Amino acid sequence: MKITLEDIFSLSTAVIYNPDLYKSVTSVSIDTRTIKKNSIYVAIKGKSFDGHNYIDEAIKKGAKAVVVNNRKLTQLENLNIPIISVRNTITAYGELANVWRNKFTGKVISITGSNGKTTTKEMIAHLLSAKYKVHKTLANNNNNIGVPLTILSTPPDTDFMVLEHGSNHIGEIEYTAKIAQPDYAIITNIGSSHLEFLHTKEKVLEEKIALFNNVKNDGSVFVNNDDKLLRSKKKNYKNVITFGSKGKANIHQALLSFTDDAMAKIKISDGKRNLNFTLPILGNANTQNILAAVSIALKVGLTKKVILNSIKTIKEVHGRLELIENKIFSLIDDTYNANPESVKNALDVLSKFKKRKNKILILGDMFELGENAKWHHEQLASSIVKAKINLILTIGKNTTHLSNKINSSKISKHHFSNRQKMNDFIRNMAVKDSVIVVKGSRGMKMEEFVEILKRKAA
Repeated sequence: MKITLEDIFSLSTAVIYNPDLYKSVTSVSIDTRTIKKNSIYVAIKGKSFDGHNYIDEAIKKGAKAVVVNNRKLTQLENLNIPIISVRNTITAYGELANVWRNKFTGKVISITGSNGKTTTKEMIAHLLSAKYKVHKTLANNNNNIGVPLTILSTPPDTDFMVLEHGSNHIGEIEYTAKIAQPDYAIITNIGSSHLEFLHTKEKVLEEKIALFNNVKNDGSVFVNNDDKLLRSKKKNYKNVITFGSKGKANIHQALLSFTDDAMAKIKISDGKRNLNFTLPILGNANTQNILAAVSIALKVGLTKKVILNSIKTIKEVHGRLELIENKIFSLIDDTYNANPESVKNALDVLSKFKKRKNKILILGDMFELGENAKWHHEQLASSIVKAKINLILTIGKNTTHLSNKINSSKISKHHFSNRQKMNDFIRNMAVKDSVIVVKGSRGMKMEEFVEILKRKAA
């Protein structure tokens, strides 16, 4: 796969200088630290850096052409290589990714949703890797730069490209979905994430459904039949595969029971095959994630035996209901992020965790909930009481309202306005025979408290 001069001419606002010097390249880069020889370097301006300052370094390391903002042209008069001038280099980067995607002969699987998209992406990649060569989104590369980055880093001999699409503003999914043009698309669910910007669940649906709208003509959409908002849209699409535990889904799941450490025993059926297994990671929410992943695996032709063997070796994604066991207590690191649905999922794990006597929740604020943030926090009080928590520690502005709302003599509660005071409390609190969940939005940096707890177990 190569980016040709004809491909460069297809960029929407491109003006090409020294086109006679252009020779087809085999990679595209925005990072001089990892740039390869025979590549195009795209100079992107970020909040704290400007890629135009690294053009000379990119050329020294093997860049054969550069894509620059047209306002920077006067700084590049002495360059004797092809210069592609564009109005917006981030847009041009996306267009180059779309060129690469259209040359790609494998299949593209795209995932979005309010909860579970990263775990589902990891599960799909894990299952498919048993038989196929898979390239997936790494880290948190799920935005307008991350999706093109993943596409452009995909080796030509890859069988399946597995992409995660994130969003918190209208139009972001549509932008990356048009670049990806998936063969298969999954929306895990529609929840209350990013309401600060998207305002309502209906707006969240409008944003996420753009992934389905950009599936290739012969592609398939996978609809979570248990999600009322998504179910209402399935009639709009041609090739639909439904999955769920309610109603008449094409791929049906039954929850059989839970182990004492909250691992789900599951049966998944497509009408022809029954797959019975214990999911080796925590959480009722992960039963939906594995159902979505198995639905894809069945669609692409993996056998029952291959799928079941692969499920046995599934691991948690770091910071997402990650179980860390020791002799004294069980620690569940769920610090990656938080919204109302994912907090309820964590509480559900606590309620089902019978292996330990005491249940402790350490919770930080949930962000991006807009004007109803206080209400969303207060609504968790009933779920906390229902989960039979023994001790809850809260920190943040809005968890104050939650702490005040909890009205149960059976729950010991402590709210902290100061991180140091919370650190000191955690260092000294009794943890023997306890299961402890730590959760909060990314900006709350709840992993600090996880590290303190790890040291208590040492």
